Amino acid sequence: MKTALITGASRGIGNAIALHLKNEGYRVLGTATTQASASKLEDQGIEGLVLDLNSFNSKEQLWEEVESKKIQISVLVNNAGITRDNIVLRMSEKEWQDIMNVNLNGTFYLSKKVLKMMLKLKWGRIINITSTSASIGNKGQSNYSAAKAGVEAFTKSLAREVGSRNITINSIAPGFIDTDMTQQSDGVNMDDLIKEIPLGRFGKPDEVAHLTSFLCSEEASYITGQIIHINGGLYM
Repeated sequence: MKTALITGASRGIGNAIALHLKNEGYRVLGTATTQASASKLEDQGIEGLVLDLNSFNSKEQLWEEVESKKIQISVLVNNAGITRDNIVLRMSEKEWQDIMNVNLNGTFYLSKKVLKMMLKLKWGRIINITSTSASIGNKGQSNYSAAKAGVEAFTKSLAREVGSRNITINSIAPGFIDTDMTQQSDGVNMDDLIKEIPLGRFGKPDEVAHLTSFLCSEEASYITGQIIHINGGLYM
């Protein structure tokens, strides 16, 4: 049985991915920022772990727990992400750094850790969840767009480094996906957003989960270093 680690697994896209891989027979570890959310993952048959990617101590504690249980991770989905939207002229250093710590530095930290396991297993899959914002930009999201673009560049470079070891690294860049985070966006007219999407609707978390599952499979063993967009035609 392969073991998958999915960050930000308590809701939205991350939860859909975690449940999808569990149903496909993976042992799934899912992270959440609070113990309460981690406990809810246990109710879904997912091993819940607490992780705050903005805290170095939290990352170290997570990894100590993984190593103490002698878990060998062969699939990593770097899904956890946050937003701290603001225009550049008003953006604080903290709003910039928080985004970099969670969305970019967290991806580097966990990828480096699991790669040591994957090298021993001579097999591995790392899927980084990015965003169309990395390609087209978004007003008020210079920090988020920059971090996600960094993850995509990291994806391509890492794919070149470990491809010979039977390890693939890919990114999935979702557009507007129907999650609680999307529904809670302040000052956003959803009808106006949908008009910008050729398929005329938001995507579903399960659609991202299906794509993730495929990239984890043997059928996708010749795909690496790719940024795969799933956005209903918003960005082509």
